[in-house]
Amino acid sequence: MKYERPMYLDERVKTAESKIRFNKSAVKVPVLERPISIRENFIRAYKRQNPLWVPDSRTDITGVMIAVLTGAGEADWSRKDRYDWQDWFGVQWTFVPEAGGPMLKPGTQYLDDILNWEKKVKFPDLNDYDIEGLCKKFMETYDREKILHVNIGLGCTERLVALLGGYTEAMVAMALEPDAVRDFLNAFADFEIKVVDKLLQHVPVDMMTYNDDWGTERDTFFSEKMMEEIVFEPTKKLFGHIKSKDVCLEHHCCGNIKRFLPYMLQLGADFIQIQARANDIRAYKKKWGDGIGFNINAMPTASDSESVIKSVRDMVDNYASGGGVYGTVFAAEPEAIWTATTELYYYSREFYEAEQGQ
Repeated sequence: MKYERPMYLDERVKTAESKIRFNKSAVKVPVLERPISIRENFIRAYKRQNPLWVPDSRTDITGVMIAVLTGAGEADWSRKDRYDWQDWFGVQWTFVPEAGGPMLKPGTQYLDDILNWEKKVKFPDLNDYDIEGLCKKFMETYDREKILHVNIGLGCTERLVALLGGYTEAMVAMALEPDAVRDFLNAFADFEIKVVDKLLQHVPVDMMTYNDDWGTERDTFFSEKMMEEIVFEPTKKLFGHIKSKDVCLEHHCCGNIKRFLPYMLQLGADFIQIQARANDIRAYKKKWGDGIGFNINAMPTASDSESVIKSVRDMVDNYASGGGVYGTVFAAEPEAIWTATTELYYYSREFYEAEQGQ
């Protein structure tokens, strides 16, 4: 062990407060001395150019939902009760604590026929939202040393699902009316491009996460042919625009999506955030890691130091090689969070120094 890990709440170590995910409480984490800036290391990580450590989502990144910056309707993830809300397309949702997130409100169907999307779907007018004011408010407390990560919400197929009232209706539309679906997805991508440009006028975004789930844990929702003929081009248009702005792009995609990995590489996301229990991510890293990066979750089996350290080291050993990874360690106890923070930083420093022959 090359680097000594600071003991929990060591008085000699400077600390900062870190908010607990999906919670309003905070814990103390160590402020670590770094040889280069967090931003430079993050760029090295996603470009696979010899990062010095694995970026830690807790200490290196400030995440914000698009609703905070735009005023669009969004779920309050810190709440634990069941409640209804409306997004900025007018779609009704219910937050379901048992499911861990929002679901379409039962009976909701904003659009009953995809052929009528041009008449029925009202894209939000961005001038109706105080985006400049909300962004200024956010920047008052944003730590500029950290990576600014904006989650831009529903992607192309997820917005289709939301408007049509469910996955069954959306998949039927893709099968029966592919041209109309493709036209809608292109229009939605154009709207998202406007949103991206508006945000970049007011906040220095480093990374954006695009959310589009393409499968269940068994298989994908739609075929490779539908990907090629309907989904790929609108998605590529949006991804290409984001990348042209020198913004790191992450694609969150639930489900067993192995058949779509070659398309994901062509689409050009820097990171993908996918389900570990539905995908062999370790095998994906070996096969496709030269072309795409991964957001990896370390899931300790317990809160004791040994369990936390093991989960962190397993993550680094299996996924850190060559860069193209950033990590999230799921821990709840304050001391476990401290241990996770220090171990991820120092162990990945040691890993990369060994890999680079230092």
